[in-house]
Amino acid sequence: MGISTAFVIHPDVRVMPLSRTPAMMLEEASLLVEAIGLEVSFSEVVSFAKPRAASFLGKGYAEGLAARAEEAEHPLIVVNTALTPVQQRNLETITNAKVIDRTALILEIFGARAQTHAGRLQVELAALSFQRSRLVRSWTHLERQRGGGGFLGGPGERQIELDRRMLMDRVVRIKKELQEVERTRHLQRRNRIRGETPTLALIGYTNAGKSTFFNRLTGAGVLSRDMLFATLDPTMRGVAFASGRKAVIADTVGFISQLPTELVEAFKSTLEEVVQADLLLHVHDASSPMIAEEAEDVRAVLADLGLDEEEQHARVIHILNKSDRLADADDRDALLNLFPDAVFTSALTGEGMDDALATIDARLGAGALDCTLVLGPGDGAARAWLHAHGKVTASAFNEDGTQSLSVEIDPANWSRFCARWPQLVGS
Repeated sequence: MGISTAFVIHPDVRVMPLSRTPAMMLEEASLLVEAIGLEVSFSEVVSFAKPRAASFLGKGYAEGLAARAEEAEHPLIVVNTALTPVQQRNLETITNAKVIDRTALILEIFGARAQTHAGRLQVELAALSFQRSRLVRSWTHLERQRGGGGFLGGPGERQIELDRRMLMDRVVRIKKELQEVERTRHLQRRNRIRGETPTLALIGYTNAGKSTFFNRLTGAGVLSRDMLFATLDPTMRGVAFASGRKAVIADTVGFISQLPTELVEAFKSTLEEVVQADLLLHVHDASSPMIAEEAEDVRAVLADLGLDEEEQHARVIHILNKSDRLADADDRDALLNLFPDAVFTSALTGEGMDDALATIDARLGAGALDCTLVLGPGDGAARAWLHAHGKVTASAFNEDGTQSLSVEIDPANWSRFCARWPQLVGS
């Protein structure tokens, strides 16, 4: 019979720097465990001055945990930190239960969420990188409800002994396949740029409501349940604005604190959509008590991807989602102190979505030029191009059969128009 419950232990080691309280970290770890379908039957913060080299947790505490685990019929024990292979094995020996750390837990979630071939490859690469120093096992005991759909698949627990050469061969093969995926995505991005279609990327801490916001914006049917990492693979859809502008929007993987380096490395091709986007829509859970810390985690990941503070400021629009959960105006004022130009939305109810669309549209049109042209009857292609790539603000037919057009257009597209129809620019 598979494991259905879990103990969650958050070690509060006093020498570690804290951006969140231990209670907050314990709560987040419990949500991560619930995201893989396990019931948290016991959770606790354990404080100590220094981790033990052999087992991280003190032996006395681990033995007490073993007695509790035996009464609970040997649940999964999750230690919310990074354990060495030796520490993991020693804790398993002491507790006579399966033990995983934070990295393994997040890998399990990613394995369950991957829907596309590329997503599964990225999870497998991350897992193999994690196993490289361990060569112990995969966490297949958590497959009982997944039906073998994820990378770590196969019913029942089994030991996997891989020599280092076999593992490295597999890593090389996966990296080659992911290079092909990236080449395809690069071509798609180049075609979007060539077609002058701006790209938007949704970013945010996991469970901020990005997928629900995405669905509201585009009418797409993306998985948007209230769960961590509901979106793993980037999903692309088109969106049209009242001005007539069009854009492509990508819903990307949610971020999280202490994201394992193996995952950041493996998901670089997915996160490339973020780096290349014209605008980043940072969706926040406005009701989260940890909103400031979560925002800082997202900023840190963007910095790791090469976006400095100035570039983030220029490209990010803050969306304060789940605003229907805010109690009063004071809550909104406090959030506006943190994010002065933010837009309040509730993707669930639709509140604020028009404001969000208008804000995005205005940012896309920032710096646009106001141009007036006179087109003849034979200039249909130029006329259609202007309607597709700019905003026609005024139109009038003249007595000589020509048409005067006033167009709001961004500088890049105006340069393209001038290069393509130079004879019309001087008219």
